[in-house]
Amino acid sequence: MQRKIEVCLTPALINLYTITESIVVVIDILRATSSIVYGIDNGAEAIIPVAQVEECLTYADKGFLLAAERNGEVVAGYDFGNSPFSYTPDKVAGKTVVLTTTNGTKALHLARKAHQVVIGSFLNLESLCSWLKTQDRDILLLCAGWKDQFNLEDTIFAGAVVQQLRSSFVLSDDASVAAEDLYILAKDNLRAYVGKSSHSNRMVALNIEEDVQFCLQLNICTAIPVLVGDSLVALKK
Repeated sequence: MQRKIEVCLTPALINLYTITESIVVVIDILRATSSIVYGIDNGAEAIIPVAQVEECLTYADKGFLLAAERNGEVVAGYDFGNSPFSYTPDKVAGKTVVLTTTNGTKALHLARKAHQVVIGSFLNLESLCSWLKTQDRDILLLCAGWKDQFNLEDTIFAGAVVQQLRSSFVLSDDASVAAEDLYILAKDNLRAYVGKSSHSNRMVALNIEEDVQFCLQLNICTAIPVLVGDSLVALKK
């Protein structure tokens, strides 16, 4: 039976999909999944996603780094938020980070009943797609969106994955077709196209344009974070 690929445009729609036997790729380009990929690629031992800011505090005395972001900003009192520049080797190598974000960690928790959950970003696009092609499973690309609403940047990335996998998979929903079409429109100048998005504008207003530029880089990482128990760790390929 031929494998299928689907795109869930927002976590609010996840219940419409049967994922227990599927691989779910969680996507939150600006910025959670980009930072997770970068952190794992830079030697973080693990990243533990939690849904609520308060949950981070339960790890406070365990020697972990605590990272909390809400509405694009670092929550006061935490080590850092979800800027990729906080996940450099000197900060995270050999360490465990406990992370909560507005959208990405919520999507991760909703995906937990899948056969396997992995993390996607433009940073590891090629590595991710090469691995997915070898897996004998259906794939759901889960866009984290913005507070349960559709967003451009996650959907564009989903479209990039669809384009790379379409020869090996059946496209079984219109969301996959639309995502690929958006990627084709955007791919020659990702920053300009993503500049139309509400979250990009939000981040520019917060003076974190460098983060946006960083998260749109292609294939600077090879790590694929995978959810094992409660932790994201490097997939052993």
